[in-house]
Amino acid sequence: VQLQASGGGLVQAGGSLRLSCAASGRSFSRYYMGWFRQAPGKEREFVAAISWSGGSTYYADSVKGRFTISRDNAKNTVALQMNSLKPEDTAVYYCAAQYLRDNFLLIHEYDYWGQGTLVTVSS
Repeated sequence: VQLQASGGGLVQAGGSLRLSCAASGRSFSRYYMGWFRQAPGKEREFVAAISWSGGSTYYADSVKGRFTISRDNAKNTVALQMNSLKPEDTAVYYCAAQYLRDNFLLIHEYDYWGQGTLVTVSS
């Protein structure tokens, strides 16, 4: 599976962005999908995850209520809608895929990673 993230950019605080991650290959619906982010000088951290069918979603406390993760298995895509953005949301955002497992909080459990897309939120 190859993952291609897009949609990052520069936005003012309070604004919105929608990130998208396109997956190539087969059996997309067998992958638990996650979004992570890494700010300058910080560790990569979990942002959100979605189950194989999309029926379950999980969020970091810092983004709960502001971000929404979704997927379209017919199109092999996963999205992250980000609203009410804050300067502390500034980071490179990565999508990741985990095959047939649901250890979505654990970075090392993900099998594939996208290249990252930069989100910058100005105050």
